[in-house]
Amino acid sequence: MEFKGFSKKTLPFLDAIRKNNNKEWFEDRRDKYEELILNPSRAFVEELGEHLQALEPSINFSPKINKSLFRIYRDTRRMGAIKVPLKHRIGFIFWQGNGSRMQTSSFYLHFSPDELFVAVGVRWFEKPMLDAYREYIKDDKRREHLVKLLKNLDAKDYKCIEKGYKRYPKGFTKDMTNADLSLYKGMATYKILKPQLITNGEKLIDTLYSIYEDMLPLQQIMYEVSLRVKLDTGSKP
Repeated sequence: MEFKGFSKKTLPFLDAIRKNNNKEWFEDRRDKYEELILNPSRAFVEELGEHLQALEPSINFSPKINKSLFRIYRDTRRMGAIKVPLKHRIGFIFWQGNGSRMQTSSFYLHFSPDELFVAVGVRWFEKPMLDAYREYIKDDKRREHLVKLLKNLDAKDYKCIEKGYKRYPKGFTKDMTNADLSLYKGMATYKILKPQLITNGEKLIDTLYSIYEDMLPLQQIMYEVSLRVKLDTGSKP
């Protein structure tokens, strides 16, 4: 299936999911979900994945649920989880390496009736990745290089996710240059666009490729960090 963009009916359908968030309503309209979201999402993954491999040949993608596609149903059993059963935003991930798709550097995006969110990196660290990141930035030159990179991205109107900690972890002090890098719970850059872009397939792919090309240096750093995750932690690099 050739990707020509999502239908103009896709965003209104997601808004309808948000307003009628129950399984019975959704199951009665599953054919619309497949027509407006699932089938074009599979074509989109194939198209963008091939483009991203031109940027980074080792990027992984697969047009399957729990691979590059996310489930439409939430896991409401988790502590602190949002309790409505359905997601009204559609996410995609293209990951690098052999580890968890969420704990190795990735190209990520999602769209909803409100926004098109485009990001690179790791949005939150589990402990093995957090330890590897902190070990990586203990080196003065690496911290300096990462800060310079983040400033360059900011100058291009890309934002860095917010810090998550207030106290410096062991091995870092306020007197160290660029010590604030140790306060992050993840390391990713992002840009927010208007969601209507998803209806123009060619423009969407070209825009995403340009953004990810700008973000590629951070992608590469975070992939290097993921390779430093220790095997004996139970996570693979």
